[in-house]
Amino acid sequence: MTSKVYPDAAASLEGLLFQGMTIMAGGFGLCGVPENLILALRNSGVMDLTVIGNNVGCDNHGMWHVLTNGQIKKVLASYVGENKVLEQLYMNGGIEIEFNPQGTLAERIRAGGAGIPAFYTRTGYGTAVAEGKETRQFQGEWHVMETGLTADLSLVKAWKGDTEGNLVYRKTARNFNPMIATAGNVTVAEVEELVQPGELEPDQIHTPGIFVQRIFKGTQYVKYIERLTTRPRQAAAAGEAH
Repeated sequence: MTSKVYPDAAASLEGLLFQGMTIMAGGFGLCGVPENLILALRNSGVMDLTVIGNNVGCDNHGMWHVLTNGQIKKVLASYVGENKVLEQLYMNGGIEIEFNPQGTLAERIRAGGAGIPAFYTRTGYGTAVAEGKETRQFQGEWHVMETGLTADLSLVKAWKGDTEGNLVYRKTARNFNPMIATAGNVTVAEVEELVQPGELEPDQIHTPGIFVQRIFKGTQYVKYIERLTTRPRQAAAAGEAH
């Protein structure tokens, strides 16, 4: 049986990339971002990408590196804040963005991974999100038809994984990574800790290894804080006095 384990991000992407492909990438803000894979994607120089994910990174982090390298032509995302490069590209006509309500995007990815071609949702009806889409009434309420999403390649980040590709995510990293792992024709996972089969508690596995074709242990992870907010010390002290 061929091993799913690769030595690093660049090796794990070898033979998978081509111009004009569609890539899904996990992450929610700065949590659960496949950092090593994104840098390897940037270094590959592959062009005309369509990227699907909750966001496109923020300044100097995540998919921002691929964006600033001019490799992305279209984005399907929910949250596009904290990214000045994306803002300028969009305003100047340099990139196409398909905006999605966050829950709708998550369900479109989940549906694609489950083989569901389309579904109806009330979210977005009567707004710009529904323009050009089929609408239908159910039980007196109008709904918008949304299509499921799949990709040529899914890139995900997990806390732990075993050599068979079983994955365990940690906290906020579960927001998009699990469904993205199911929706790619090929899924590559990077993990903070790589263990042997049997070392993960079966009931704690979030993504079964059948969905993952390649896996490697990432390096140099830093837990960034997207926006640090603290109370002034005097206000904190006054609050404690009460």
